[in-house]
Amino acid sequence: MHQYRTHTCGALTIAQEGQAVRLSGWIHRKRDHGNLLFIDLRDHYGITQCVIQKTSPMFLAAEQVRYESVVTITGHVVKRTPETVNKKMSTGQIEVVIDVFHIDSQAEILPIQVNSDQEFPEETRLKYRFLDLRREKMHANIVLRSQIISSLRRRMIAQNFLEIQTPILTSSSPEGARDYLVPSRLHPGKFYALPQAPQQFKQLLMVAGFDRYFQIAPCFRDEDARADRSPGEFYQLDFEMSYVTQEDIFQAIEPVLHGVFTEFAHGRQICSLPFPRFTYEEAMLKYGCDKPDIRNPLLISDVTPVFQGSTFNAFAKAIEKGAHVRAIPAPNTHAQPRSFFDKLNAWAQAQGAPGLGYIVFTSQEAKGPIAKFLDAERLAQLQTLTGCKEGDAVFFVCAPKAEAEKLSGQARTRIGQELNLIDQNRFDFCWVIDFPMYEYNEDTKKIDFSHNPFSMPQGGLEALLTQDPLTIKAYQYDIVCNGIELSSGAVRNHLPEVMYKAFEIAGYPPSVVEQKFGGMLNAFKYGAPPHGGCAPGIDRIVMLLANEPNLREVVAFPMNQQAQDILMQAPGEVTDLQLKELHIRKQLPPEKKTN
Repeated sequence: MHQYRTHTCGALTIAQEGQAVRLSGWIHRKRDHGNLLFIDLRDHYGITQCVIQKTSPMFLAAEQVRYESVVTITGHVVKRTPETVNKKMSTGQIEVVIDVFHIDSQAEILPIQVNSDQEFPEETRLKYRFLDLRREKMHANIVLRSQIISSLRRRMIAQNFLEIQTPILTSSSPEGARDYLVPSRLHPGKFYALPQAPQQFKQLLMVAGFDRYFQIAPCFRDEDARADRSPGEFYQLDFEMSYVTQEDIFQAIEPVLHGVFTEFAHGRQICSLPFPRFTYEEAMLKYGCDKPDIRNPLLISDVTPVFQGSTFNAFAKAIEKGAHVRAIPAPNTHAQPRSFFDKLNAWAQAQGAPGLGYIVFTSQEAKGPIAKFLDAERLAQLQTLTGCKEGDAVFFVCAPKAEAEKLSGQARTRIGQELNLIDQNRFDFCWVIDFPMYEYNEDTKKIDFSHNPFSMPQGGLEALLTQDPLTIKAYQYDIVCNGIELSSGAVRNHLPEVMYKAFEIAGYPPSVVEQKFGGMLNAFKYGAPPHGGCAPGIDRIVMLLANEPNLREVVAFPMNQQAQDILMQAPGEVTDLQLKELHIRKQLPPEKKTN
C-alpha cells in the first residue's frame, strides 16, 4: 500500500465497499457523537467522511488534532445507511472506518477559518493566502482559471497559432503606463524594463515569418489597482497574425472567446456570433463610454436641438457656450414614486453634477421640473429623438461634451440598475472600432496617441500628411463583455515612413523613435507583412466566468491595493552589497512631518 494514499478524497464510491484504503489530507471538520468521532478529510479532489470509534487507541489523537492539520488515515470503506447518505458529495454514499490514524503535520491555531464562508479582512487573507486558497470558493476559482487557460490554448492551437514565449527582460518604451525597471549589473547605469506587453516582439515574430503567434503572456505595469486591474502584473491571451485585415482578426478570436464562455457559462446565456460592432463615436453617444454594457437596453440620445433657443435658460445658455444635452430614457416609470426621481437627482449631485432633470410622459401631459419650459413641438421632437412613449420618463445631462458623455453613461448604468433592466445571467460581447488615432492632452497641452502607438492610421501616410491629427481614425478596436474591456488590439503600422510620421505628430523626433523602437523599425525595413492582433485579458475573463467582482478573487497570489505582496513581503529591502553590485544608491524622499 502506498505510504500516503491509495485514493484521493474525491474518488471513493460504493464500488470500493469493503476495500482497505489509505487517504491523506487536511482535517476539514470534526463532529463528536459521543462514542463516534466523524472527521471530514479534504484534499484537492474532494472530501471523504471518516469515522473512528471511541474504543480505538487512536481516538484521543483524532479528537485533539486541530483543524487543517495534515493526516494520513488507513481504514476500510463501508456503505452509509440510507438516512445518512449525502447526495451533495461525490463520496456521499460511503465512509471510511479508521483503523490507523497518523498525524503528518500539526496545524497551529488558524488565523482564517477554512471550512466556512466567513469574511476576513483583505490584509489577513493576503498574508495567509495559502490558507485562503484552501477555502472551497477560492480553490474552485483557481481550478477554473487553469481550465479556462487550457481551453484558450487548445482553441488557439486548433486555429494553427504557434505558442512562442517572448522576453521578460527588455527595453523601456512609452506604451501608456509606467515601466517596472530592472538595473543591469553588467552595464552600469542602464536598465531593463519588464514588458508592459509583448507588443514589439510579437510584431517582430510576424516579420520573422511565423504568421500566427500566441502566448499566455505576463505583462507588467506600475499602475494603481482597480477592481478589474491588478497592480504589478497580469496575464493576457496575446496573439498576432500576418496578412490580415481587421475583419480576419475578429473572425479568429470571436469563436475562441464564444467557445470558452459557452464551455464555462454554467447555464448563463452567451450572445450569438458575430459580435455587434460600434464605432467609438457611436459608443460614446449611445452608451456614454467606450466600454458599453449592452445588456442594458437603454440608449442615450443627443437632444441638444430640443433645448437650443428654448425658454429653459439653464440649458439654453449652456448650449450657447458649447454644452451638449444628453437624454437617458427610463421606460415605464410613470408609476414610480417621487422618491425614485429624487434619489437619482441626489445620485447625480454626488457625482458633482447640478442634478438630473427629467420629464415624464403621461396620457394627459408631460410632467416634471423641465416639462413646462418646452412647447408641444419641442416635446414631440424630444419623443422622436429618444423613442420615449406614454408612461416613460427621460433624464437629462447638460455639460461640455466629454462631461456630458461620462455622466450620461453613468446615469444610464444607474437607471438600468434601479429598474432591474440588466440581465445578470448573460454575457454580451461587442467590439468598439474606429478609435481616434490621437487626442489632445490638456495637462501637457500637446497631441498624444489615444490608444496604441503602433496602430495603422486609416488613410495611411496621406492621412497623416493632410488631415487634422484629431480627425484621424486608426485601425484600433476593443472587445468588451458586460461593460468590461477584455482587450485592445489593432492592425499594426508596418511601414517605416508611416511610423516616423505618426510619432512625429505625437512629438517624438526620428532620433527618439530609432532609440526606443530601433529593433522593430530596422526590421520593418527588410520586408514586413501587414499584420495585426489583440490580447484579451485572462484575469478579466476568469473574473467574469467566476462571477467575481474583483480580480484578487481569481489570482493565486495577488498584491494588495498598494502593490505589496504581504505574504512574501515584497517589495522589500536589499543589502548594501546588492546595491553596490548594481551601481545604485538609494535617495529616499524626505519623511513627512506629523503634527
